Amino acid sequence: MREAVRRATTAPRHLVRRIDAATPVGRDRTVDALRALAILGVVLGHWTVTALVADSGTVRAVSPLHFLPQLTPVSWVFQTLAVFFLVGGQVGAHSYAAARARGESYGRWLGARLSRLFRPVAAVLVVWSLVIVALLASGVRLETVYTLGKLVLSPLWFLLVFTALTAVTPLVARLHPLWPLAVVLHVDLVRFGLGGPGWLGWLNVAAGWLVPYCLGAAWARGGLRDRTTGWVLLVGGAAVTAGLVAWGGYPASMVGVPGAAISNLNPPTLAAVTFGLAQCGAALLLIGPLRRALRRPALWAAVALMNLSAMTVFLWHQTAMMAVTAIGLLAGDPLPGLHTMPDGAGWVLARLGWLPVFAGALGVCWAAFHPYEQGRRKRRGGGRVVRERPPVPSGECPPAAVAEDRRV
Repeated sequence: MREAVRRATTAPRHLVRRIDAATPVGRDRTVDALRALAILGVVLGHWTVTALVADSGTVRAVSPLHFLPQLTPVSWVFQTLAVFFLVGGQVGAHSYAAARARGESYGRWLGARLSRLFRPVAAVLVVWSLVIVALLASGVRLETVYTLGKLVLSPLWFLLVFTALTAVTPLVARLHPLWPLAVVLHVDLVRFGLGGPGWLGWLNVAAGWLVPYCLGAAWARGGLRDRTTGWVLLVGGAAVTAGLVAWGGYPASMVGVPGAAISNLNPPTLAAVTFGLAQCGAALLLIGPLRRALRRPALWAAVALMNLSAMTVFLWHQTAMMAVTAIGLLAGDPLPGLHTMPDGAGWVLARLGWLPVFAGALGVCWAAFHPYEQGRRKRRGGGRVVRERPPVPSGECPPAAVAEDRRV
């Protein structure tokens, strides 16, 4: 018994030491930390501002921001997509430059970049196709099936945009961020100032997220290193966003609110883009403190492990929330913070209590589906099994201690 306890307590410390020792000396750990923070922001944001309300035999999605506008600052904290695109631009430009230096073709580079994205996506689509068929066959109302399917599939828009920007990295790696920012500005002027067609806003889906992506590419080229740039982006972006909200008619929430005349995110508006610039500035200012904090092996190990399963966490976090909600229906009566209308402080407090339960359900999903993100296994001589991974570009490789061969 004592030996089992000793092994249970020493195993995590041993893993932490292995990850820290196997990390290349020149690796910029802050890039991984910013990516992890961005993913956690998206997950916590969805869990906080999305409510599934059981009503008259159906389940529908409701936003607490509609009933509790005082929660709007939550959207400022957890809408972290700009940081993800900043990191994506940095890693994409860096890896493409490294691939060219190795003489690697564009097609091989792009295939390696995208393969790890789409294996876990395929798993989600297969599982949820079966779930939807089962729900419809069991007589679940179409409104409920639509609500659940939309929650699962809606985050995939982000992957489509990220894939498109990754594919054009060779063309945009040296594009100044002011060019796509100017596109967003003119699109909004035409849409809101001149009464132009609403479909023009969808041009901002590419142009808007290209702004932080280009900033990340500039970071990869050695720019954005001084703190002055970070402060200019933070203060300037925040000031312009505040002005657009106060006098330009843009909503204060940085996520969509059902029933609102304008959504800052669907499609992105000028306010969402300038807010993203402020977020990028804050991220750049965090580099120094993060670099010092990540010298702690335990913190770095947590960040490294999070990055190894970032896509799994992103793709399955909504499923985890819905699974807890569905199981909660077995209680008979609606559970506060889980099935009830998000129209008061009581709902907020109850929802905070459910967050650890959602995290536990996500852990179950991670255990089941993270192998699809890590590549397939291949048997070698001597009874060894190795996990094949796509070629990983410089600055993005997983720690060797985590990816090492395992005996069976």
